[in-house]
Amino acid sequence: MATDFAVSLRRFLTDHLAGLRGCSPNTIVSYRDTFKLLIYFRDERSIPPERLTLELIDIAAVTEFLTWLRTSRHNSPSTCNQRLAAISSFYSWMQAQDPARMACCQDILAIPSSKHDRPAVAHLTVEQTRLLLALPDRCTRQGRRDATLLATLYDTAARVQETADLRVRDIRLKDPAIVALTGKGRKTRHVPIDANTAALLAAYLAERQLDSPGHDDRPVFFNQHHAKLSRGGIAWILRKYQAQAADPTLANAQLSPHVLRHSRAMHLHDAGVPLPYIRDILGHVDLSTTEIYARASTEAKRKALEAVYDQVVSAELTEWNQDPELLSWLANLR
Repeated sequence: MATDFAVSLRRFLTDHLAGLRGCSPNTIVSYRDTFKLLIYFRDERSIPPERLTLELIDIAAVTEFLTWLRTSRHNSPSTCNQRLAAISSFYSWMQAQDPARMACCQDILAIPSSKHDRPAVAHLTVEQTRLLLALPDRCTRQGRRDATLLATLYDTAARVQETADLRVRDIRLKDPAIVALTGKGRKTRHVPIDANTAALLAAYLAERQLDSPGHDDRPVFFNQHHAKLSRGGIAWILRKYQAQAADPTLANAQLSPHVLRHSRAMHLHDAGVPLPYIRDILGHVDLSTTEIYARASTEAKRKALEAVYDQVVSAELTEWNQDPELLSWLANLR
C-alpha cells in the first residue's frame, strides 16, 4: 500500500505541476530529481521508500538533508537553494491539501536559503555584439542562415531552446514585426524585432521557400539534414564565429547563447528601457528576476565612477591630535 508521502508526491508532480501549472518537462524532472535525492538520503538513514511518510519529513529532516547536500555531495549554495525551492513548492501545495499539517509545512517553508555571492551577469558590450553578428559570410547560403540565426537570437533575447523550437508560423514580418516565443511553462510571449532583423528573416525565409503556403510548421532554423537545430548545434555555431573574431576581447569573452540573451537585456536597460518591458521580453514571471540587470548596470557604473574619483578626491585628513590649537581649546573647556 502506498504511503501518504508517495500519494501526495505523485499528485504534486502529475496533477499539480504537469496538469494545473503546465510546467515544462525540464522543470518537472528537476523537481523529481530533488525528491529522488531526498528519498535516497532517508534510505541511507534506515528509512526505506516504502516506509517514508509525511510525518517523517519535518523541518529537522529537511535541514539535515540540505546539510548532507553541502557536506557529502559538495553541492554549491545555488544548487542547495534550487533543491530547497522544489521542496518548498511541494509543501506550499501540501498546506492547502492537508490543513492539519499546515504548521509543519510552514516550518519547512521558513527554512532560509543559503547565502552566496551573486555572480556577475556575463554579457558582451554593444561593440562586441556588433562585431560578432557581422562575422558570418553573407555571400554564402550557410553564412546567411547563421547571420539570421544570431541576429534573431540576440534581438529576441530568446532562450536557446526557444530559438531551436521556432516554427515558421511563429514569425510575423508585417509591421509591427514580432516573433512568438514559447518558453518555460509552455507560455507564449510576443517579442517585437527591429527592421534589420525582420529584413534578414524575410530574405532567409524566401531563399528557402519557407514563406510559401504549407510550411507553417517547419522549423525556422535547421541543419543539412533538414532537422531543426538543437541547443548544442546553436551553441556550436556561436562558438565557431567567436573563434574567428579578430578582436581579442570578443575571442576571449565568456560566450554562450544565454550570454547573448543577457547582453540584449543589459543593452536594453542601458538604453533606458523600463524593467517591466525587459521582463516581458525575457519572459520572466517576477520582476525581481529582471532586476539583476539593473544591479549589474549599477555596479558597472559604480566602478567607473570610483576609477574617476580615485584621481580627483583625496581621502587624506589632518590628524586632529596634531592640531595644538584644538588641543588647547579642549583642555580649557569647562
